Amino acid sequence: MLPLKFSIQRGKKLAQDDFIIINQLFKLCYRITLIYFDPFFFPFTARNLKALKPSIFALRSSYYFSTGIVEPSSSLRSPPRVPNLIGGKFVDSQSSSTIDVINPATQEVVSQLPLTTNEEFKAAVSAAKHAFPAWRNTPITTRQRVMLKLQELIRRDIDKLAMNITTEQGKTLKDAHGDVFRGLEVVEHACGMATLQMGEYVPNVANGIDTFSIREPLGVCAGICPFNFPAMIPLWMFPVAVTCGNTFVLKPSEKDPGENLLVHTLCIRLGATLHEVGYTDNVIASYGYWKLLWPRIVGLSFSNVKKCSFGSPGKFRQAALLWDKGGASIILAELAMEAGLPNGVLNIVHGTNDVVNAICDDDDIRAISFVGSNTAGMHIYSRASAKGKRVQSNMGAKNHAIVLPDANTDATLNALVAAGFGAAGQRCMALSTVVFVGDSHSWENKLVELAKSLKVNAGTEPDVDLGPVITKQAKERVCKLIQSGVESGARLLLDGRNIVVPGYEDGNFIGPTILSGVTADMDCYKEEIFGPVLLCMEADSFEEAIHIVNRNKYGNGASLFTASGAAARKFQTEIEAGQVGINVPIPVPLPFFSFTGSKASFAGDLNFYGKAGVNFYTQIKTITQQWKDLPGGSGVSLAMPTSQKL
Repeated sequence: MLPLKFSIQRGKKLAQDDFIIINQLFKLCYRITLIYFDPFFFPFTARNLKALKPSIFALRSSYYFSTGIVEPSSSLRSPPRVPNLIGGKFVDSQSSSTIDVINPATQEVVSQLPLTTNEEFKAAVSAAKHAFPAWRNTPITTRQRVMLKLQELIRRDIDKLAMNITTEQGKTLKDAHGDVFRGLEVVEHACGMATLQMGEYVPNVANGIDTFSIREPLGVCAGICPFNFPAMIPLWMFPVAVTCGNTFVLKPSEKDPGENLLVHTLCIRLGATLHEVGYTDNVIASYGYWKLLWPRIVGLSFSNVKKCSFGSPGKFRQAALLWDKGGASIILAELAMEAGLPNGVLNIVHGTNDVVNAICDDDDIRAISFVGSNTAGMHIYSRASAKGKRVQSNMGAKNHAIVLPDANTDATLNALVAAGFGAAGQRCMALSTVVFVGDSHSWENKLVELAKSLKVNAGTEPDVDLGPVITKQAKERVCKLIQSGVESGARLLLDGRNIVVPGYEDGNFIGPTILSGVTADMDCYKEEIFGPVLLCMEADSFEEAIHIVNRNKYGNGASLFTASGAAARKFQTEIEAGQVGINVPIPVPLPFFSFTGSKASFAGDLNFYGKAGVNFYTQIKTITQQWKDLPGGSGVSLAMPTSQKL
């Protein structure tokens, strides 16, 4: 039934390496595509593919048994390398220093991240600098049309983007779709840049004198991104920046730089293999296999499949190359160029501290956007601002929700669980602390039961609620903070530290965890946990609850659950947080407002997107002019010019 099985039954001998490649692809298909394939396709529905699994592994075992060949371990295979994007070209780094990019659900190395060399970094900045003059002079309507096309392409490829995010970052496919969509909203907002970038005009400020202001782009800007939102955060940054007329250098997180070249490499090599064992277009069509598999792996539409001839290795490889060179950041860059963004306007480099410091120090970079930890954020803000750069640094958080007894019980508990455990707690706006006021603390037992019902698994599995945390080190840190809370006197109502996920025993999984009786002096409260851990505190009064929230050093977001309008007004007036929710657990504003973190959660003067985002990426120029005829022979006056007629 399968092309692989068909080829071996015909007696066509496969080379050992080719067999491994094919076997890897089937293994990957089994793990990734169970819910990615539409259920009405035949033969690869989730049920049929599961049924085929034994035959695939039996085939694998019989091959190695019959040939006597020892199957090499995956550690002996070289994973693909993540490319830089410099001047419109994807180029492999010349660096020999690399970082392994790990699938957090399986611990498999999906790619290697070369650390961009200093010369390559300078080349990226140079490409952005040389692209700037022409791009800034491109009409704003043209720049907007690029964004209009980009949002269309993102919608077209949102499934592919989500799958890449899930593979590298671990979040569920549903959550990965949300990651892309919230970034897409910023692209849509940038489509109206002509209105957003308008200046001001006042005629006749003095006799015959007019004054007006315009907003001009800065030049080369840079963005440094975190691991938890591989699509959304880049889309917070470069669409607004480039539509304002700037050029951009983007550094994705080294933990998920936007790369899933394994399928790309396998597909190219597998194309040649199937041709060599005697496959033709007719055989492929008769099995209905590649017309199903390739659109899902390569991202082709069926109309494109019909145009492709897979009858030769060259054509097969050409079709395979339609698979993107990477995941979220790389795909977004490719889509931006497909949308019409000129070469050099957007560039991508990779690395860790050295590249970050180079971004801070480079004289040609005018502004830096950052999202991530407080340690990194304050380092970037201090170092870059000392060089005269603009910096917007969105950092850590300890987001609170106050629950009043008059709140709707079921709706509130659902909101608390969703906000606390979604994305395995790896959101800068994740709900980390609940302050129960008065009798509402009796809801804790229901909260625990609801959290117990959540399904923990790999993000690609059906009906999963939360996936793994990003790294082994992250898991160890979360578990350490949980234990610290217990040792400090907190009650462990739900412990997710020892969860085992069948089939993914090596994954970085932590189940929902709830600590009660937490106090402000505990490390688990003082530090941002960034995992699926919900802390419960108690307050005797509403005023005490507000005091608990306000004395925390962070100020990203805070929420109140109540049925009282008076309490809501008191909360929104007195609470010290940049983003406030009333019966909304994660009050992240849509892009026509700005993301307004405050206190220790933000460093800088201008926030992300909205009006503040446009202001961050532009410089005001104020022009005062007069065209009246000046009287001759009036002489030179050294008096201070004023609008007052003396």
